[in-house]
Amino acid sequence: MANLLRRWGCGDLLLSFMLLGTLCQPGSGQIRYSVPEELEKGSFVGNIAEDLGLQPQELVEHGVRIVSRGRTQLFSLNPRSGSLVTGERIDREELCAQSARCLVNFNILVENKMKIYGVEVEIVDINDNFPRFREEELKVKVNENAAVGTRLVLPFARDADVGVNSLQSYQLSTNLHFSLDVKSGTDGQNYPELVLERPLDREKEAIHELLLTALDGGDPVLSSTTRIRVAVLDANDNAPLFTRSEYRVSVPESIPVGTQLLTLTATDADEGINGKVTYSFRNEEDKISETFQLDSTLGEISTIQSLDYEESRFYLMEVVAQDGGALLASAKVLITVQDVNDNAPEVILTTFSSSVSEDCLPGTIIALFSIHDVDSGENGETSCSIPKNLPFKLERSVDNYYHLLTTRTLDREETSDYNITVTVTDHGTPPLSTENQISLKVADINDNPPTFSQASYSTSIPENNPRGVSIFSVTAHDPDSGDNARITYSLAEYTLQGVPLSSYVSMNSDTGVLYALRSFDYEQLRDLQLLVKASDSGNPPLSSNVSLNLFVLDQNDNIPEILYPTIPTDGSTGVELAPRSAEPGYLVTKVVAVDRDSGQNAWLSYRLLKASEPGLFSVGLHNGEVRTARTLLDRDALKQSLLVIVQDHGQPPLSATVTLTVAMADSIPDVLANLGSIKPPSYSDDSELTLYLVVAVAAVSCVFLAFVIVMLALRLRRWHSSRLLQVSRGRLAGMPTSHIVGMDGVQAFLQTYSHEISLTADSRKSHLIFPQPNYADTLISEQSCEKSEPLMVSDKANANKEEPGVAQVSSFLQ
Repeated sequence: MANLLRRWGCGDLLLSFMLLGTLCQPGSGQIRYSVPEELEKGSFVGNIAEDLGLQPQELVEHGVRIVSRGRTQLFSLNPRSGSLVTGERIDREELCAQSARCLVNFNILVENKMKIYGVEVEIVDINDNFPRFREEELKVKVNENAAVGTRLVLPFARDADVGVNSLQSYQLSTNLHFSLDVKSGTDGQNYPELVLERPLDREKEAIHELLLTALDGGDPVLSSTTRIRVAVLDANDNAPLFTRSEYRVSVPESIPVGTQLLTLTATDADEGINGKVTYSFRNEEDKISETFQLDSTLGEISTIQSLDYEESRFYLMEVVAQDGGALLASAKVLITVQDVNDNAPEVILTTFSSSVSEDCLPGTIIALFSIHDVDSGENGETSCSIPKNLPFKLERSVDNYYHLLTTRTLDREETSDYNITVTVTDHGTPPLSTENQISLKVADINDNPPTFSQASYSTSIPENNPRGVSIFSVTAHDPDSGDNARITYSLAEYTLQGVPLSSYVSMNSDTGVLYALRSFDYEQLRDLQLLVKASDSGNPPLSSNVSLNLFVLDQNDNIPEILYPTIPTDGSTGVELAPRSAEPGYLVTKVVAVDRDSGQNAWLSYRLLKASEPGLFSVGLHNGEVRTARTLLDRDALKQSLLVIVQDHGQPPLSATVTLTVAMADSIPDVLANLGSIKPPSYSDDSELTLYLVVAVAAVSCVFLAFVIVMLALRLRRWHSSRLLQVSRGRLAGMPTSHIVGMDGVQAFLQTYSHEISLTADSRKSHLIFPQPNYADTLISEQSCEKSEPLMVSDKANANKEEPGVAQVSSFLQ
């Protein structure tokens, strides 16, 4: 084996690494090894890990693998040793035929770095093929008158090996008439010929049996033989002659089957059968006989199957012309196949990422692919492109490899996936192209906060609502996807009237529906200002806020409240005074009422529901003023009873009633006298009347004293009347100087009254002076607030049969 290696062309370096593989010529971008053919599967070729600058165990970590174009995988990687080994038994002759050098090229891909390294392995020939003759026996005819030195062409042997292992020499068996001469053709092939050394005598010997041996230059030498039967014929002294010794023709590979390529012509000067020429292939290969047909009579060569430039670029054959006398001549025929653009480029996707994050940096590699076109010349030159409106570009790498990279940051909300069409076009005429789709999905990141459709929201709810009722629903939108778009809702917490907001309302965190946790009262709470927060579930989460104003709507749930006249707490009935001389329209008193509702639910109207003397009094519809409707007559009773109803304008309306007692008299003694003239039943005692008069005089005295004290107090209060005005506005129930009757904050002042009382020690001479009433309606000036405080004068007298209780006279000075 060592001697055999020394005869090969790789020298001492090949001798050293023959069995284990050799890195003959390491280059900067190409790794080269040399390995003999016919090694067992798994034989060592080279230390690929060392040549890549990696440790053996890093091959798997870096995703190192072999990529090749449509070729059977001849080599593989041993991840344990980090070496390149044979993937199967390699036959150099099957792989490279008669090529002087047999090179296998493939690429090594380092996937995580997306780098490609070219690898070239030379398959070194060994002497594993015998020289082979096409036929085991050959019949040769020769004229008996052939002159000494006549040459007979013999079949040549073929050896699949190359170099010194190929065919080197021929040997002819020992005989008396023939010798062997070997000539070298222009194609480098050795052609054996029989040379007639002595004249032939057919009558002595008609058949000569010879043995031709072909030997190669291997160690040991391999050989094969063929038997040659030389038949001696009668004289035919002229051999056929071709018009040319070599024929050449060039045809495109696209010609149809059956096309005539060329016609060979040979002539023979003999006549008859000795001048009739027939044509045949000699020593043709199987590929020749399967592809071409030779007409034996006309010498026409035509195709019997289609040509393929990519399979074979030329065909070399030998055609023999033989006459009837067995003389022959040969000519070389070279058929060159021209390439046509009949193969579209092929895109081979080596590796790619099906998904990329939308925040990837420009220049991120998306895919690595290669382009191959089996045509040659311009037909095999290609250009690659993608649509220009995409955020990607192509960058050429080594050996027709391309990178697909991003040119800018991506936005999933704008485009969530891309179908990138890679178009490859060759430069042939007409050009052929191939399209390949690369699908890429953009992975979402949480880069968009939830957004509300409005800058703020407002809604309303009627008061007295049931607990747990749904009030309103807010919806936010997040253009992200998955958890980044899953939104939860919440309310900002604060205290309202000393109570946490969460005790009033709650919000469903998933749906954004707002619920009432209690029944609202418009008179206590009129609106809520809420801050709704929408947060997504990304990492980190993003959020946004929106304000929500909740207004409580009033309902008619409060009956009117009568502020005046007030109902005494001692069980007596208040009495209003009116002079008997009062003219029609005289203001007797005023019913004052308020409603805690708002709007039309607080609009009040007054009506006289019932009176003891119909037609004597009237009530103002909107102000509640009780006035005389006509002049009092002598027949009118001293005491008049009025039932006034106060009603709001709600739906349904609510109302309240008050009973007024009006005493018709010009003075207090007249009141008392008139009250005393009302006789009780027959069983009443006069002593009771005297008791009542005494009590009345005492009461009048107390009232006079209180009046004096009040007048002094009023003078002291004038200098700080403004402060007392503010206090009096806040206390409606105590009936201060200014009465606030409001609808949504509007101030109204009650009608004021002025009565002067003149009392003497003799109660019978005491009298009341009724000047013209001094009053002011709603929204009068604050001057009416400077009236005096009310003064009440009461006296007791005997009651009549219908009202046996105590009669009370009330007067208010304001």
